Amino acid sequence: MEKRRINALDSITVFGLIVTITFIFYGYKSGLFVSAEALQGFLGRFGILADIMFILIQAVQVIIPVIPGALGCLAGVVIFGAVKGFLYNYIGICLGSIIAFLLSRRYGMSFVEKVTKPKLMQKYGSWLNSDKFDKWFAIAIFLPVAPDDFLCYLAGITKISVRKFITIILTGKPFAIAAYSLGLNLIFTRFIETVIPMMK
Repeated sequence: MEKRRINALDSITVFGLIVTITFIFYGYKSGLFVSAEALQGFLGRFGILADIMFILIQAVQVIIPVIPGALGCLAGVVIFGAVKGFLYNYIGICLGSIIAFLLSRRYGMSFVEKVTKPKLMQKYGSWLNSDKFDKWFAIAIFLPVAPDDFLCYLAGITKISVRKFITIILTGKPFAIAAYSLGLNLIFTRFIETVIPMMK
């Protein structure tokens, strides 16, 4: 029974990866990931489901970080407005972070090494032997410049409990997401107001 359950999990994981890779290929070919306008046009096809689709996109970009996180956060605010954009960014990124953690805990170190960059493991790998990992992790998640996606994978192969991990993610992510979402939106708005008119 246990073996069947494990095989089912493996099959679901493989299917999810295939769907994700297919979507990534489509997004790359269509220019979906290079501009907020392209992403907005894509989401517009889904009508009332656009909100859910965006949240899922944000979750995927954490699990397989090919979409720049900053672009996703900016797109959320540009497309949905400051409040809804922040909320959707928060839900999607937290969901993706939790899934990354659970995948790492399920498949272990070899999996983490396959889906992350070696230089990140070289830089943060020493955290695995620290009895203060949860404290360093909480600080890193709070800051908007830390490699959050990798650290979520790294957390999965430590002794940190699922409950503590989720608590840190849910309480630490809002500041970083707000900094990305609102800060980049301010820069983007100023760019549109000043640079674009000069180019005409």
